[in-house]
Amino acid sequence: MPSVRNKAPHSLADSMQSKLDELKTILQHLNSIVIAVSGGIDSTLLAVIAGRMRDLDIQVFHAVSPAVPPSATQRVRQYAESESWSLTISDAGEFRDDRYMSNPVDRCFFCKTNLYSHVALKFTSQIVSGTNLDDLSDYRPGLSAAKEHSVRHPYVDARITKSDIRSIAKSLNLVDLTELPASPCLSSRVQTGTPINATWLHAIDRVEIEIRKRLEAQVVRCRVRNNAIVIELDQAALSEINSEARAQITDWVDAYFPDEVDTRSVSFTQYQMGSAFGPVIN
Repeated sequence: MPSVRNKAPHSLADSMQSKLDELKTILQHLNSIVIAVSGGIDSTLLAVIAGRMRDLDIQVFHAVSPAVPPSATQRVRQYAESESWSLTISDAGEFRDDRYMSNPVDRCFFCKTNLYSHVALKFTSQIVSGTNLDDLSDYRPGLSAAKEHSVRHPYVDARITKSDIRSIAKSLNLVDLTELPASPCLSSRVQTGTPINATWLHAIDRVEIEIRKRLEAQVVRCRVRNNAIVIELDQAALSEINSEARAQITDWVDAYFPDEVDTRSVSFTQYQMGSAFGPVIN
């Protein structure tokens, strides 16, 4: 199981311990919460911390859709079993929302609107998210949807950053979380303005899995653009890739993507955060 209760925890610096204590105080005051857990480090850790607190009523909700990698759902299920969460898994319905499927620049707003509306129908508890302090400096339309649904962000309230989250996870011996790379939803791989296609998302996931196995890359993004499929890799992996690996990756694209997509050229470049919103890279 992913969480490790029996090992002695690593010690936290005083400043970090103070933030963790503040986080727990914030959660305790909320009393009854439902946490939207994606399977990433932020929300999963928040659920672990909250779930281990006494006298805190906690529910965990995980949304499934073609945009959510099966590995993320599996991780949530494993943590739910090892941490004894009360877990609800459901389709929040964004793939039935034409506004989301058209993939505008604020697609995440419609995703989160569907998510929080769905959660609010199922639970009366306060909805909380794994948004951290660093997220506030990035373009995140989903935060507007969260505000409309009165979602609380305990990490933000406790002034906890992404680096803090990894430190706390390490202190709790949640090794799989500390080593988990950031991985936004699969729809983020499709260039803005290009409609979302569930078959493409499955292909994106499969190609990324194969590349990680082949190259042991820290960061992999398979992006579908108007005229190309762009494989973005961390600098170390990109510098190591050879002609044989490039040919094999191109074969995977041909194998997994439908005909109307695999006719695009396949190119390779260094990973750029948020590049699905930017210009086409060839």
